[in-house]
Amino acid sequence: MKALPLAGTGLVLALAVSLAAAPEESSWRMKADYVEACSCHLFCQCYFNKHGEHPMCEFNMAVTVREGHSGNVDLRNAKYWLTGDIGDKWGTEKQGTWVVVSFDPKTTKEQRDALAAIILKTYGLEWGELKVQEAPIEVRQSGDIVEAKLADGREAYLKLRREPGADGKGVVLRNVKYFNAVQNDGFQLYRSLEHRADLEGHQFSYSDRNAFLITIVSEEPKER
Repeated sequence: MKALPLAGTGLVLALAVSLAAAPEESSWRMKADYVEACSCHLFCQCYFNKHGEHPMCEFNMAVTVREGHSGNVDLRNAKYWLTGDIGDKWGTEKQGTWVVVSFDPKTTKEQRDALAAIILKTYGLEWGELKVQEAPIEVRQSGDIVEAKLADGREAYLKLRREPGADGKGVVLRNVKYFNAVQNDGFQLYRSLEHRADLEGHQFSYSDRNAFLITIVSEEPKER
């Protein structure tokens, strides 16, 4: 793991620019594949209510950009990982408790700067604590099992098993909004066998909790 000063990553700068820039200056679009798990039981209540199941909702998200751009920056194949606690005020006051953004070392500085604004706008929250670091990200799927590792699993790890459903072919929850994403292909329901994190002074560990795979589209069109 390589910790990065916030200003060095461009995340804080990108946030300031994204909030101040005119729409035509910040046009972007991203289609990304998420492997996600949290501390709620299946299915996470945050997607139907303004609060999680508990006063906190601790999560890991491993994200791979399938395609996308921000201006002339190609975002294809960029990887990042979000670990944090969305807290109890995200739905009423748009405030999250803490989040650590981890960029894979292969993600370029230009991609990181562009993704900073996209990440923040996709969730639309102000974070009480926001940190940035660099660490390798790995995602593997074999049959009904998905594994995702941050820093080879030392800092965060997910092992998920697909929910079989009545026909054994899986369960997909459709027509449910994913935060500020403009489109998604449905929540492929999984259950965590192991879901943990230990980084930047925060630790948690869960099993038999909510998890899913999803592909989302997040975009900001140019002003006409």
